[in-house]
Amino acid sequence: MPTLAVPHVSYHHSWLEAAAEFGGTRMDGSGTDGWLLADLKDPAAFRRFVDTLTNDALPESPRQQGHVPCTYLWIVDGETFLGSLAIRHRLNDYLLNEGGHIGYSVRPSARRRGHAAGALAAALPVARDLGIMRALLTCDEDNAGSRATIERNGGVYEDSRNGKRRHWIGTA
Repeated sequence: MPTLAVPHVSYHHSWLEAAAEFGGTRMDGSGTDGWLLADLKDPAAFRRFVDTLTNDALPESPRQQGHVPCTYLWIVDGETFLGSLAIRHRLNDYLLNEGGHIGYSVRPSARRRGHAAGALAAALPVARDLGIMRALLTCDEDNAGSRATIERNGGVYEDSRNGKRRHWIGTA
């Protein structure tokens, strides 16, 4: 049964298999911005990547300009990496309009099995523990799967901005 897990180097091989399935497209909620997949094949680089993800939740950690503290979690089933989920601790202008509090992605071979909906449901109490009482989630206008995932978890549509549907979900 899939669960949320703190990023760990033990998922290295499975994470690389999943990343290859994305074929170079963006892995939402993964924290891979600024990392090259070719570099992450090296175990030492992957360990630094995992450490960076884990430390990003700390307010004092260095991060890219425009980024906010973020808790990264991985969707796993046993030793198999299924996807990524990111809980952004606060909203800046970009996140308010397009990115939201929570972003996620599921590897292509594991989609359409409810993993994203289950992961989002499990992430909402984590968001609440971070002080987020209402979480903003966004998805592309044409992403029916993500829209259904958000709505299945109680997301209420507010509006669309720049091609993104914006939904709010109470975390209490």
